[in-house]
Amino acid sequence: MRKLFLLLLAISFAITGCEQDNSPFGPDGPGGNSDGQQGATNLIDPGLVWSTDSFEATIGIDNTFPTLTNTSKVDVSYSSSHPEVATISASGVISLVSAGSTLITATSSENGTYSSSTDSYLLTVLDPNSSESGDDTLTFDSTGDVSSDDDISNTTFDGYITITYSNTGDATVSGDTYGYVSIDGNKVTVNNTGKEILIYVLKGTTSNGYFKVYGSKKQAIVLSGVNITNPDGAALNNQNKKRTFIVVKGTNTLSDSASATYAKEGDEDQKSVLFSEAQIIFSGSGLLTVNANNTQDKSGIASDDYIRLMDNPTIKINSGSSAGHGLKGKDYVQLSNGALVVSVAAAMKKGISTDDYILVEGGTHMVNVTGGVAYDDEDAEYSGTAGVKADNYFAMTGGSLTIKNSGDGGKGISAGSYDYDEENHTLADSYISGGVLTVTTTGREVNDVSAKGVKIGWVTKEGSGDRAKVTGNAGNLVISGGTIVISSTNGEGLEAKGDLTFEGGETHVSSASEDAINCQGDLTVKSGFIYAFSSGNDAMDSNGNTYLDGGYVMAICTKGVPEVAIDANTEEGKKLYINSGATVVSYGGLERGYSASQSIYTMNATAGAWNALYDGSSYIAAFKAPSNISSFTVTAPGLSSGYKGVSVNAQARCNGIWAVGGISGGTSVSLSGYSGENGGPGGGPGWGSGGW
Repeated sequence: MRKLFLLLLAISFAITGCEQDNSPFGPDGPGGNSDGQQGATNLIDPGLVWSTDSFEATIGIDNTFPTLTNTSKVDVSYSSSHPEVATISASGVISLVSAGSTLITATSSENGTYSSSTDSYLLTVLDPNSSESGDDTLTFDSTGDVSSDDDISNTTFDGYITITYSNTGDATVSGDTYGYVSIDGNKVTVNNTGKEILIYVLKGTTSNGYFKVYGSKKQAIVLSGVNITNPDGAALNNQNKKRTFIVVKGTNTLSDSASATYAKEGDEDQKSVLFSEAQIIFSGSGLLTVNANNTQDKSGIASDDYIRLMDNPTIKINSGSSAGHGLKGKDYVQLSNGALVVSVAAAMKKGISTDDYILVEGGTHMVNVTGGVAYDDEDAEYSGTAGVKADNYFAMTGGSLTIKNSGDGGKGISAGSYDYDEENHTLADSYISGGVLTVTTTGREVNDVSAKGVKIGWVTKEGSGDRAKVTGNAGNLVISGGTIVISSTNGEGLEAKGDLTFEGGETHVSSASEDAINCQGDLTVKSGFIYAFSSGNDAMDSNGNTYLDGGYVMAICTKGVPEVAIDANTEEGKKLYINSGATVVSYGGLERGYSASQSIYTMNATAGAWNALYDGSSYIAAFKAPSNISSFTVTAPGLSSGYKGVSVNAQARCNGIWAVGGISGGTSVSLSGYSGENGGPGGGPGWGSGGW
């Protein structure tokens, strides 16, 4: 009924000469509306692109670094996330400092003709003269968590065995006073039948070999400049079910082949190029590259327990178009430090996957997924890809994670599975309290599998289409810190199937076709900086209540009727509440029937520039207006007037949208009472806060 009413209303406006532009248009597209808010013109994406997603450079030699495509010749600024590893000058010249990994980023700002653009690659710096512990040591330095048994420094080792591979002869072994090692060419098997806690050091190169180990005690495997290709299956196969430390030193490569059959030996699993029955804890400061070239759905790295990345290694995984996931930890995946670089090309596959939770608490990590949708025979349904997939919850407290998914039906992050808790169908809350998360998805919806930036939880329905009724849902998300930038071309940007709560942090979300921010339950903003932009649907949408209790919110919707900047489910008796303490700037109207405990105004601003809200004695905050949008709906505690064209000499928050200090200058502008609710850019004709 609501859609029919809006249609009849739009026809009525046309007949009476009232202008109302309801056409769908792209970001900053043309508008025009009934309360004077100015539309915007399309901006050109300059498309900054580095020539690669990851690169390894060595100190002391000439390195040919990645190049940046900048065909539009826009002004670019450069940054390095870890200048103690490498720096980059204003002109883009890189200087190597020390071993480690850093994210090199190029950024251009919106300038009225071109939209803002950014791209990054992971630079791994290798130091051949680094003072790592020798291969004959029985002790290791702390890997960053001395309170945990995962810290290798807490383990006392009894001895070490060194295996050296060769392409010109058989592998050789030294230090095997126990008689545990057997060699068949370069196929090396260790059967530790004793009680010794041993270190296995792997060196050399083979194009037809593997390392397999059995045992009943925890162990360490040191990769010390080893290159193993197994044309038949796993290059490193750990059948020991006790904690296994993998220490990465120097440059190492593990690969299978396109012809690998991964034939089972009895009941033994062989699920990946590097496979472990036990938990795997990576450490060291070297580089490990894992290439999954098989056509058997086998992953790059997999464990039937958990996987943790500590210390400062770089783990690079390339999973081919017929292979499996990049990294799969059955119990959970914990990224505490180091760098993980994953590229996955197969349909339905995930960059990082786990049957439980994923925790990012440090390090610098990148995931690139290109595969599309395929039919999953096991689940009897179509399925898509994901950069990160956790059946329980996703959490981030530090570090950086960059995800790009260009596959149709592809998601950046997908957390929460209906089958995770088979009895109660509940999920632990996903949360982000720190770190830098960047997600970009560009795929289309295919076979009812939609592409989304971040999707948390699940929902079940009875019926189909507009009449479908939600019968169950789970998956709450709490954002209390960190920096989040999400861009989705053909789907929701940030979606929670339960409640979505902002308690801090900086969250910048855009979608060109669906809601920028969406939740099935209640949407609550208590604190933090938020920017939500949609040219295809609501900017912020809740199927429950929407509570704006505090923080700084900018919501931009350029779609038109019946979409709005900030929505709530009034059709089912829910409401948008704008409470004292919230600072809100919006374009596109507010949901009908809203309740506000502070005054709401319309403000004329300067398009494409900094503007500010003023309380009579000081600036409340400044906001960067999109290009050619010059009139906004605003509210803030004690708001008395606005200032257009101000200067900001302070940190710009939320990807350059908000500032709360260093504001000066500008021209004072008066505020007008806001009379619109629903109805496209500007709020439309206005029905009053009492409803229709």
